[in-house]
Formats: sequence, structure tokens, C-alpha cells
Amino acid sequence: MTTLDYTTLTLLRQNHPAWKLLRSDHVPLVASFFQRVFITPNVRIMTQADLVETLEDELFSLREQLGADAFPKAALDYLNDWASNAWLRKFYVQDSDEPHFDLTPATEKSIAWLGALAERSFVGTESRLLTLFDLLKQMNTGSETDPQTRIAELHKQRDQIDAEIIRVSAGDFTLLDDTALKDRFQQFTSIARELLADFREVEHNFRGLDRRVRERVALWNGSKGALLEEIMGERDAISDTDQGKSFRAFWDFLMSSRRQEELSNLLERVLNLTPIAELKPDARIRRIHYDWLEAGEHTQRTVAQLSQQLRRFLDDQAWLENRRIMDILHGIEVKALALRHALPPGEVMSIADTAASIELPMERPLFSPATKTAIANLKLESGEDELNLDSDSAMQALYSQIVIDKHQLAKHIRQTLQDRSQVTLRELCELQPLQHGLAELVAYLQLACDSFNATVDEDIIETVFWSRDTVDGQHIEKQARLPRVIFVR
Repeated sequence: MTTLDYTTLTLLRQNHPAWKLLRSDHVPLVASFFQRVFITPNVRIMTQADLVETLEDELFSLREQLGADAFPKAALDYLNDWASNAWLRKFYVQDSDEPHFDLTPATEKSIAWLGALAERSFVGTESRLLTLFDLLKQMNTGSETDPQTRIAELHKQRDQIDAEIIRVSAGDFTLLDDTALKDRFQQFTSIARELLADFREVEHNFRGLDRRVRERVALWNGSKGALLEEIMGERDAISDTDQGKSFRAFWDFLMSSRRQEELSNLLERVLNLTPIAELKPDARIRRIHYDWLEAGEHTQRTVAQLSQQLRRFLDDQAWLENRRIMDILHGIEVKALALRHALPPGEVMSIADTAASIELPMERPLFSPATKTAIANLKLESGEDELNLDSDSAMQALYSQIVIDKHQLAKHIRQTLQDRSQVTLRELCELQPLQHGLAELVAYLQLACDSFNATVDEDIIETVFWSRDTVDGQHIEKQARLPRVIFVR
């Protein structure tokens, strides 16, 4: 529990957004507007255009009542002021250039406190006392390490249940009166609303964790392995905290379809009771568990988006580091070329042997006899066609054998991937045109299957061009259409 001394309260009064909201002259407008737009309908995100339009209608109605001079600024100016005071969170969602708004946990706390100031016609205490007593019993039983004590407690509960069954079978049972029903329903409504408010605070804590991780990455001076180890430990820390464990247990409990059906049936039966209907409960209480699911799912999606953004952030850092290494190597190459024609006198560099070269006798391979070539005993027969070796076409056909140098093609791929993360087959052919036409293109495809990490995007068809000269000296342009092949580093 926080100690509310003078210094602490002074800092809260000066810096906490909830206290600033309560001190604001516009707190009736802010609290009522946020309550109607965000909290009552359980809205988590609203676009700037929709929120501005809704606030304009609210301001128009208030100016009709209070006069034209009331709230003179435009709706968008008010929203920006509220966002600067941390009463609203203004942000951009992925794949959208329009600002979005959401409540902050501090604003929701202040609105809940204002709601508690209203006079209640009925204040129940019995249900809260029973809840406290049940919690103490759960903590006492759950922390008991003696098996005999736990068994004795279970036997005691079983005897009480058996006695209750006997009384109910005999028609002797007690119903809750109207006061007890109202007391328990009031407590259920309060806890249900508080649970919805807690989701914004859980999401806010996740965002704070992501912000701290980004700051640590930006200011990190150690090795990349140590950075990743610390970041992954920090990312898992949210699941190991009391808040993370409690949220995970709540989510697992509520995601059960059997639990959802049970909650729906219980709510339907309780809301149809006459004492509860007289209280005129909020219509959204009937589907409060679906609001829990929606709020929890939004929190889960937020965590997933933060993880993706952190992954991209780390990838950008790695790319920048690799680029810096390539710049250093390029600088070394430039200096080496500058010294090529003016070598310094004496010994430039020497590398001493770091270890003795030792060859053990058993490391030598054993003798393997050569495999004898099997020669078929066939009788040679003379052919019928005659080859005129004096003609130019015959000699050209004899010497026009094509040999594809796959090592040279693989070297070209590796050099291209040094300064980029991926390259397409078409780009490789544009950087180094095909010399042997279709045969060289097929060699590239074989390298993509056997020697490199490559993917094929069948939705995009690319065209690869090459040219060749015929025997007659004519220049022929050829092309091949095939799905996009991407070589990945």
C-alpha cells in the first residue's frame, strides 16, 4: 500500500493525470463525455473523425444550454489538449494514417472515483464480508502443506454438504431474501465494471514495458547476444509477474466455452429475479462476460503488435550494424588500393603460427581400391550417315559445346546478397546478363533448389531477357516467363 505522506501527495497533485483531471475546470465535460463514449459502450479505440464529430454534437448541445461563449474552441483542439494532458492516448494504428484515440488508465480511475461520489440508495455489507471470509478460507486452504489437515477440511466440507442435501430433500432450505439478493448483485456489478477498467491498465503496463525495451536497445553498447538475452528475459518477465499470471489465469478460465455458457445462463436467471429487476440494472450487464472477452482480446492483440514491432526494430538495428561492418570493410579496401602502387618499406604484416600442425596416423584414410570400369563387349557397326568434316557447319556443330560454370554463378549470387537481404532471379540476370541463354537460366534454378535459400512467388510472373548471335551473324532477342524466384541471404 502506498504511503500517503505530504511529499507523495504533492508529487501526485502536480504530475498525476487523474488528479489534474479532477482539478480541471472542464472536468464535467471531460468525465461525462468519456463516460458516455468510451466506458458505457465498452469502446476501446475510436478514430479521430468519429470522435471529433461526437464531441462537436456534445459541444453544440452544451452551447444551446449555456450560451454561445461556452467552450469556444473547436472539438479537435479540445481532443489535442486532453491528449497532451495524458487523459487520452493519441496514436496511429498499423496500415492507417488517421489518428486514433483511447482512454488512459488514469482517466478511467478518476471517472470511477467520481461515480463513487454519487449517493447510493442501498449500501450492502453482508456480501462483501462473506467474500472476504471466503478469500481468507481459500488462502488458508491453498497454503496448507499438511496433507492430513487438508483431508480433514475436505471431510468437514463433505459432511456439511451431506447435511445440506438431507435438509433440502426434507424440504427444509432457506432462500435469500430481497435485501441479500440486492446486496450480492450490487457487489457483482461493481466488480464486473472494475474488471473492465483493469484491462486498460494491463495494456498500459505492456506498452510501458515495450518502451523500456526500445530505450535499452537504442542505448546498448554491449554484444548483441547479451542484448537479446536481456530483452527476452524482460519480455517473459510480464508473464512471470503477479499481474501477468493473474491475467493469464483469467483468460484461460474465460476462454472455456463451458464457462461462457454457464455465465450466460446464470446471468439470465439472476436478472429475471424480481428484486434484481426492481433495481433496473444496466442492459450491458446481461452480456458483461462478452465485454470481458472483447477487452481481453484487444489486450492480446496489442501485445502481439508490440512483439512484431519489437522484432522489426531489432531487425533494423541488425541491418544497420551489418551496414556499418560493410562500410569498414570498404574503407579497408580503399586504403589497400591506395597503397598498391606505393608499398611501405620493410615488412608490412606478419602472422605467426598459433598452433603446431599435428597429423595423427589414424587420421589418414585407408586404402580404397579403384573401381574397375565395366566395358561392354559390343561389336562395332558402321553407320549409314556420312559426316562431311570439310563443311563449316559440321565443324561449328562439333566445337559449339556449352559448359555452364555454376561456381561463377554462385559467386555472383553471394556477392549480390552481401549488401542486400534478398534478390530476385530477374535482378541477377540484369546485373550480369545471361551468356549461354536458357541453359544458364536453368543452372540458376538448380542453384536455388540445391545451394541457396530461395522462395518462389507464384502470384507474380517475371520475364527474363537474353540475346544471342546466330551463325549467320544475326542478333536474336529471346525471353522466358516464369514465377518470381527470390534468393534470400
